[in-house]
Amino acid sequence: MSDSPVKPEESQPITIPRRLDPEDAQQALQQLQSILKRQEVVEALAHRQYESDDRSNLLEGLLHRQHENEIKSIINDLHPSDIAFILESLPVHERQAVWQLVSAEHDADVLLEVDDWARESLIESMDHQDLIAATGNMDADEIADLAPDLPPDVIAEVQKGLTDEERAQLIEAMGYPEDTVGAIMDFEMVRVREDVSLEVVLRYLRRLHELPDHTDQIFVVDRQDKLQGTLSLSTLLVREPDMLVSEVMVTEYLTLNPLDSDADAAGAFERYDLVSAAVIDDQGRLIGRVTIAEVVDVIQEDSQEQALSRAGLQEEDIFAPVLSALRNRAPWLFVNLCTASIASLVASRFEDTVSQIVILAFLMSIVAGIGGNSGNQTMTMIIRALAVGRVTSSNAWRLVKRELTVTFLVGACGSVVAATFAWAISGSLAIAAVMMTAMICNMLIGAALGVLIPILRDRFGKDPAMGSSVLLTFATDSLGFLIFLGLATVFLM
Repeated sequence: MSDSPVKPEESQPITIPRRLDPEDAQQALQQLQSILKRQEVVEALAHRQYESDDRSNLLEGLLHRQHENEIKSIINDLHPSDIAFILESLPVHERQAVWQLVSAEHDADVLLEVDDWARESLIESMDHQDLIAATGNMDADEIADLAPDLPPDVIAEVQKGLTDEERAQLIEAMGYPEDTVGAIMDFEMVRVREDVSLEVVLRYLRRLHELPDHTDQIFVVDRQDKLQGTLSLSTLLVREPDMLVSEVMVTEYLTLNPLDSDADAAGAFERYDLVSAAVIDDQGRLIGRVTIAEVVDVIQEDSQEQALSRAGLQEEDIFAPVLSALRNRAPWLFVNLCTASIASLVASRFEDTVSQIVILAFLMSIVAGIGGNSGNQTMTMIIRALAVGRVTSSNAWRLVKRELTVTFLVGACGSVVAATFAWAISGSLAIAAVMMTAMICNMLIGAALGVLIPILRDRFGKDPAMGSSVLLTFATDSLGFLIFLGLATVFLM
């Protein structure tokens, strides 16, 4: 750490960034789709009019270059995140064609921003040298993010251009399991000693080309890189320059272990309103940090995965081939078909009852539907509570009892409305009473299963959201039909 500050004339020029607006990406996407569609139509007309004539080839070449220039002028004026959004919104062949027109200076940032399922198709369209050029200037943690999608020979070539420290960081980052803090941590951070003055720290910071992204605090370490405390930038700016770091540093701070779950880290950031947090190993040495940027990505990915899991899906390219989509969607749809067949089989066992009291055929779908909806409400709350770690083995039974109580009260009120409706269309108080009883019972079943299904799946190491709604629907439909038609058979026949 040098004591001489950077001279004013050596400072980097200040640039005014382009205004960021999500609507710009939407408008650019529409413009690109229009250009691509126009190119497709014109090329088809040119082939039809001139067929194999040389004029056809010349016209196509001119139109192709014109459209390429239009696309370049649109796409390369956008932020890398907006470029990633546009590429994800195009079919594979159009995505790869537009990707070839993206300026090379954006390649690395776009590859990091784009979702995994779209990144694969982009990397497939790049040659060996383009991939090396795109990844060559990345940090070790960024290369580790892309490593699963990069060819092994590219990774080997990129490693040759790294320093020994960067190579060690890359190997370390690639060694951590997915969904852990180690897989998302950043190696860029500012360290200082506790026995220097704030003035020295300020001079050191002025000599840096720029601060690492999302730097809100400086980490205070000893000579063995063991974390001693943190120094916030705000404290650094407002305290007297001659004060020592040890006098103003914070000694109570959050630390993460590289093997901690990234979801747990996200919960800690949300709870304590953090911008960054230190990552230390088992010996207390500072090895990295996690920033709010990575945490936001984790939260968004978990939210998307949870929404897809509820329907029994995994993330996929919306423009993926039909066979790929079938492999993703068919399994749980097949399960749903089997469960629906079982529910129909249960209903068929009461054929005589339904044939004599036809109105039951119209009412039993209400019982099954309201039970499923009640269970889905409970299940959504439980899955969310599991995600943030609020459900434990000690409070699981308490949650079941609470949901049963709430559901009973809601069901008692709702069943009065349902019974009134049943009486109005059937003219029978007995049918209304059966309707009321069956509705309350099925809602209680739905609530109980809405708690137990995700908790049990989580207990056995499964995604609590994956297919839970299918299992819940199977139970509430089958048992709803059984309870309603069974009560009708006993009391109305």
